[in-house]
Amino acid sequence: MYKLTVPEGYKSLLNPRQTQLAIKKVKDFFERDLAIQLNLTRVSAPLFVDADSGLNDTLNGVERPVAFDIKGIDGGDFEIVQSLAKWKRLALKQYGFEVGEGLYTDMNAIRRDEDTDNIHSVFVDQWDWEKHISKEERNEETLKDAVKAIYRALKHTERYIADDYAFVERNFLPDKITFITTQELEDMYPDLTPKERENRIAREKKAVFIMKIGGALKSGEIHDGRAPDYDDWELNGDIVVYYPVLDIAFELSSMGIRVDEEALTRQLEIRGCPERKALPFHKALLDGELPYSLGGGIGQSRICMFFLRKAHIGEVQASVWPHEMIEECRAKGLELL
Repeated sequence: MYKLTVPEGYKSLLNPRQTQLAIKKVKDFFERDLAIQLNLTRVSAPLFVDADSGLNDTLNGVERPVAFDIKGIDGGDFEIVQSLAKWKRLALKQYGFEVGEGLYTDMNAIRRDEDTDNIHSVFVDQWDWEKHISKEERNEETLKDAVKAIYRALKHTERYIADDYAFVERNFLPDKITFITTQELEDMYPDLTPKERENRIAREKKAVFIMKIGGALKSGEIHDGRAPDYDDWELNGDIVVYYPVLDIAFELSSMGIRVDEEALTRQLEIRGCPERKALPFHKALLDGELPYSLGGGIGQSRICMFFLRKAHIGEVQASVWPHEMIEECRAKGLELL
């Protein structure tokens, strides 16, 4: 089952060919500025990993990765990545990045259990990034500094795109991003769902970083699911902006300081999967063989959709959709790639 919203009177301000040119403008500029803001170097990354390595992102723990075998390689299956959250930390060590340096890469993933709608696709394209930090830098100040750096890149991109496209407001995004925790949101809006809270705060502040996602709130609920073995739930969050085309809170990036030995052990126990400690990645982390780091993913299609004011993510990426959704979009003048 899919969900679809087509705003009354919506019409894309760019045709498909113009859209392709605009997508390149957005991606090229933002990528360059992001690398400057965070001191990142571009690297190559895998499309699939060994299923037994523990490197694939398990997301909320229920999504099924796409798995397959390979001719000539015995011993198990391989999986299309769902994200590169853990692989990047291993790559920091392999490529020799020092404290203060980091990497980024184009990440393409398949999430076949995704519920498709205007902003969700089974095809995921992100800039995945990771930066080497010291143990002493595993704190909220370090996290906030990284958020501000990414937000500067977003603001710079907004001004750049507004120079070429009149429909983009030059200062739609506020000068500063607001920081708020999931518990503060629950305290402010106890009768709303987590998604409704995000919509409320995004409409009010226009750009927010929602912190501390994954652990239980005072109500006993969690704001949103997070895998237990990459982000430290006390030091993570999402960059969310208000999106006027759909009148929603629009997540552009999920990020966080990564688990250390103590946080990994604690979160695996909370999620009821301590056996993961025996996997190669987890064992290396617990043995102190991996660098401390922070990192995240920034949605490429999400950013293009936001800056080009599209109503559906399928207008800026080529993916697959339910046949009924395609027909409904076509009938309402919304052209999917």
